Order: sequence, then C-alpha cells, then structure tokens
Amino acid sequence: MSQHQEKARIIRFEQLSELNVRITLDAPLIAASADAGQFVMIRTGSGQDPLLRRPFSLHQTSSSGYIQIYFKNVGRGTHILAHTKVGELLDVFGPLGRGFRFARDRAACLVGGGLGIAPMLFLAKKIASSSRDHGRDLIILGGRSREDVEPLVEDFKEFGLALRCATDDGSFGIKGLVTDLVKSEHLTRDTVVYGCGPENMLEALNRFCRSRGIACQVSVESVMACGMGACLGCNIDAAQGDYLHVCIDGPVFNTEDLAWNS
Repeated sequence: MSQHQEKARIIRFEQLSELNVRITLDAPLIAASADAGQFVMIRTGSGQDPLLRRPFSLHQTSSSGYIQIYFKNVGRGTHILAHTKVGELLDVFGPLGRGFRFARDRAACLVGGGLGIAPMLFLAKKIASSSRDHGRDLIILGGRSREDVEPLVEDFKEFGLALRCATDDGSFGIKGLVTDLVKSEHLTRDTVVYGCGPENMLEALNRFCRSRGIACQVSVESVMACGMGACLGCNIDAAQGDYLHVCIDGPVFNTEDLAWNS
C-alpha cells in the first residue's frame, strides 16, 4: 500500500474534553489508501522543536478525502497540535503500518481502552459497512473516567452495533475494566477480538482469549522516530525469540506472534 506526504488543511477542530482533542484534516491521498488500524506521522511544530514527527492512529476517514486523529494533550507535540486552528496546514505522512485484518465470516468484538479507542471508530465503520449480519458484533469502550469515553459514544452509536462501556471510577458505564466486560460477554471461538489500549490491558485481553481459544488482534502503542522501520526504535519481542518492528510489522499483531505467549 502506498504512502503519501500531504500538506493537510485543518477543516475541523473539536475540544472533546479538557485534554482530549479531535482534528479533521483534508488529506485525500492518505484517506483514499488508508485502512483501519494504520497510522500517520505528523510534524507538530516548525523547525526543530520538536525534531521528530509524532505517530497518530487514524481515527476515521471519509470518501470525501478527510482523515481524523484523536489524541490527548500530554506532551510537547500534542500540546502544539492542541493549539492549532481551523485553516492551518499540517505536514502529514501515511498511511503507515499494517492494520486490522477483518474476518468477515466471524463475529467481531472491538475493545478500546483510553486513547486506544481512537482506531476502533475506523474499524467499527468498516465492520458496519460490510454486508453481513451484525447481531453478534460488539464494541466495548473504557477509560479512567467519563471524559475518556462519553465524548465518543454517539459516534460509535451511529453504526448500530451493540455498545458497552466501563470506567475505572464508575462515572460512565459500569465501574471496572474493559476486560471485565469482555469476560462477561460469553464470547465463542467463532469470534475475533480486536483490541487497542495500554499494554497491561492488551496482555490481559490476550490471556483471556488464549484461555478460550479465541483469535485476538491488538494494536500496540510505541514511541516511534521514523514510522518506516529505519530507526529500529520501536522493537517488540516476538514469540519466536526474535523481534518485530511496531511501525512496519504492526502496529496490529496477532497476539500469538508476540512474546506475551512465551
């Protein structure tokens, strides 16, 4: 799949909570070739501060050429992005990496935790648009508190798939973890679980799926410098004792390929 570098204009800026931001960009070349689970690298400043691009999951794309990113204002790069304005241009490179491999003949359980919710919207849209019975498809979203989950709920509801939510403090949905909801759903072996979130959440998801013989794909978060496998800075241990690059072998992996199972 081809990559493109575009000067993408900001066409919409949404402050969804105190720290959570969503930006919509006009990037037709990237939008046309992107798949759920892939990411883009964005230059967040001018000059050398910060020096490196920052990776962002593709939150959603549109047939009209728009892409969206969803992020939390927690560092230098995201702070700069959180103070951009509609009409500004951003230097965007992508789409990059391997996305989710959607199994059309099997039920889907999408599990997003915290910022891991971001790529789940793209995947939910892809699944909802497929021609099949969606009665057994399920979305599970979670975060520390209401502000991590509630602002995106209406977007997910538009796809008509079953939706469950959890928060650590009980301020939205059930009080607990997304993995608590996964365990309560009585998933069968003809389900594929697709997850993205903190590593401890993904490892717990992997343990549960292994115990039930359920296929599991996870999108792994990693610090990246180039996004193309040149810098070797985003290695992850592989099940066979070697290592994989999150940026080119992932960010989406079958959990059986990771050292979590060893």
